[in-house]
Amino acid sequence: MASFISVPLKKSSEVDLVKPLSKFVTASYPEGEEQSEYLRAVEELNKLRKSALGRPLDKHESSLEILLRYYDQLCSIEPKFPFSENQLCLTFTWKDAFDKGSLFGGSVKLSLASLGYEKTCVLFNCAALASQIATEQNIDNDECLKAAAKYYQLASGAFSHIKDTVLSALNREPTMDICPETVGTLSTIMLAQAQEVFFLKATSDRMKDAVIAKLANQAADYYGEAFKQCQYKDNLPKYFYFQEVLPVLAAKHSVLQANAELHQSILAKQKKRFGEEIARLQHAAELVKTVASRYDEYVSVKDLTDKINRALTAAKKDNDFIYHDRVPEVKDLEHIGKAALVKATAIAPPLSQKYTDLFEKMVPMAVQQSMGIYGQRKAETVNKLVGMMREATNLCNGVLASLNLPAALEDLSGDSIPQSIAEKSRMIVEQGGLQNIDKLIKDLPELLTRNREILDESLKMLDDEETTDNELRTKFNQRWSRTPSGDLYKPLRAEGNGFRNILDKAVHADQVVKDRYNAQCNMIALLCKPENELNAAIPSANPTKTLQGSEVVNVLRSLLAQLDEVKKERETLEGEIKSVTFDMSTTFLKALAQDGAINEEQLSLSQLNQSYGSYNQKVSANLSKQEELLGQVQTAHQEFSTLKQSNNEANQREEVLKKLASAHDSYVEICNNLREGTKFYNDLTEHLVKFQTKCSDIVFARKTERDELLKDLQQSIAREPSAPAFNVPAYQTTPAAPAPGPTPAPRTVYSQQPQQVQQQPQQKPQPPSRPPPPSFTPQAAAANPTNPAPTGPPTNNPPPMAPPSQAQGPPYPTYQGYQGFYQMPMGYNPYAYGQYNMPYMPYQATPGQGGYPGAPPAGQPYPGYPQQPPQQQPYYPQQ
Repeated sequence: MASFISVPLKKSSEVDLVKPLSKFVTASYPEGEEQSEYLRAVEELNKLRKSALGRPLDKHESSLEILLRYYDQLCSIEPKFPFSENQLCLTFTWKDAFDKGSLFGGSVKLSLASLGYEKTCVLFNCAALASQIATEQNIDNDECLKAAAKYYQLASGAFSHIKDTVLSALNREPTMDICPETVGTLSTIMLAQAQEVFFLKATSDRMKDAVIAKLANQAADYYGEAFKQCQYKDNLPKYFYFQEVLPVLAAKHSVLQANAELHQSILAKQKKRFGEEIARLQHAAELVKTVASRYDEYVSVKDLTDKINRALTAAKKDNDFIYHDRVPEVKDLEHIGKAALVKATAIAPPLSQKYTDLFEKMVPMAVQQSMGIYGQRKAETVNKLVGMMREATNLCNGVLASLNLPAALEDLSGDSIPQSIAEKSRMIVEQGGLQNIDKLIKDLPELLTRNREILDESLKMLDDEETTDNELRTKFNQRWSRTPSGDLYKPLRAEGNGFRNILDKAVHADQVVKDRYNAQCNMIALLCKPENELNAAIPSANPTKTLQGSEVVNVLRSLLAQLDEVKKERETLEGEIKSVTFDMSTTFLKALAQDGAINEEQLSLSQLNQSYGSYNQKVSANLSKQEELLGQVQTAHQEFSTLKQSNNEANQREEVLKKLASAHDSYVEICNNLREGTKFYNDLTEHLVKFQTKCSDIVFARKTERDELLKDLQQSIAREPSAPAFNVPAYQTTPAAPAPGPTPAPRTVYSQQPQQVQQQPQQKPQPPSRPPPPSFTPQAAAANPTNPAPTGPPTNNPPPMAPPSQAQGPPYPTYQGYQGFYQMPMGYNPYAYGQYNMPYMPYQATPGQGGYPGAPPAGQPYPGYPQQPPQQQPYYPQQ
């Protein structure tokens, strides 16, 4: 009876995994051993795909192992790479396993930028190959039967898994072979075959008849359910595969039910229920008779039929001569029980026995994203603390500069350059003076322009591809089924707008720095001059040497020294805060393993408070101490000012010294700002280049997908039956110039309204006799005949073509008022209207006869004559 069903494999197009995955690895991980390891893993993954899908697979366990390993790797990398249409875009193309295509085009296929689609199709092939391996097993061997049952259950589980996940994995309508209805039916078929294998094993082991009957009845129930599912689905029977499967399912259902009845009859005989035995054997005989008459070419039941007939003959003989037990109706028999020994194998990766994760050290994307957000939170915390300390330093410098400290304490002589001013002047000269600032300012516009060009080029790529997509969507309407580019590019456009806003803010910050530089330029230039010129530029004042030993001067110097210590403490704190590190990946991985999700905000804030809580307290204490010291400095400076001998020269000198101190502080800050700006633009260039790469990759992937879709549309359009509408030829609607020679055979010309028929008057020798012509209405009659009466002798021209065996072209309408209808033979219709695919037969004229009305120049068609349909032209703009 063995006639097991297997499933054909799906075929896939080649996909280069190396280039896009390597790009992601190099962009996401710094150069080093880790990056090199991931790049090697990408190469191995690409080789594994070629081994699994790029060659014909033997029906052997080793081939299935390769497919399972590739499926396991797909499950492993799915959470570790951002596979999507607008990030890491990889387009996978698979053909329908059951559609064999047609003469004019290839088989149905679907291309999607979805790793879930790739996983689904690979799992389908795992199930299909498992069914083929199981079908190849020798059913006379116990070990082979066990292997067949295992593989059928694996196939059933894989098909069932696809049924539950395919719609969410694809997020669009799948091809018919992987749609839920199809794979659900295939899962039931595989389960039925696994149950049948157990029935065969029980039969070969000569188990109890009650057990065998239940196993067979359960298998028959599975086959019956599969048969119903095939018939309930409108689309399945159209496949040749299911046309071949349906008879096998029906036959198996009946055969296994007959086996169940046979073994149950043996059980009835043992219980001395001879009437029940006969009823069950009769039912079994009817079942196998039906199979033999309808499905003999699919399933052989000769041995089973002989066995049932022998048992039935013996049972009837014994009952007729000995027992005389009443034979009940089949509907009154007790139902045979069922024993299900099989179940679909649960799909829980890893499925392969030799699986090793190529990307074991790579963390999932959920952890990577959480790490990115944590990095932002950490940067915000660090920037906040460092910003507070730098702001405090600027405030301190501003207050001291307004009080002309410490220059006022050093300038007690009144005619020499204060030591602090001299040191500030030397520092500015050492750092390059104004030339350093001018160079940094000059570089900023170039860096800005470069970044703007990268951003504009990236967005232009998106705009151009979206425009093309919209044009094709307008052209093909519903046929253009892929995701609109406008929807797909929303995240990228939002990211691009973010970069544009950042650049606008940077331009504003650049202008602020330039304005400040312009305001302090003169005083900075003064600090850059030699010491003698700087001393000459500072106004002199009367000596105030009497204040050199004053207590107030000593207090101010002590307070300024304490402020310097506070500043140095802040510098130390800033270095410590920036150097704090903590690996959050372990924490996130543990949370992901325990809960299946990551509460990033809670975990990040908890760790940041733990890492930076003590620094918050230290910074706050430092700022409070500075505030206290500045208050004391201001009080002591008031006393110092009252003790100083005031005059105009002293005031002017002090004012210049204040400006020089402020210019030094401004110079330091401007240089820091410009260096930060240069670093910002350079760092932004790297991010923009990555953004440009993402845009380029997705546009390339969309172009590849577009070309595939256009090719499929062109093939589908070519496969559609074409029926072009022919317009009425111009020479039939307008009077033609008289042509020399005899008038051709009469023909009926159909206008756009079928009731109105125009017929040319017949002037040739009479064809076979025909009924009198119908009466024409004035509108239908031709007032002026198109062709004049023949001027030459009548000719006996043969008809242009032999009449076909059946009617050609559209049916001729019945004339009004005419009973009956005479079919005009095709010999009188040389153009065979409606048959645009028939060759044109030229009118055969006798020697010396003129051409058919107004013969055109050689090589040109008759004006208005419907030409043959042109060759199929591309339905999309050429690249």
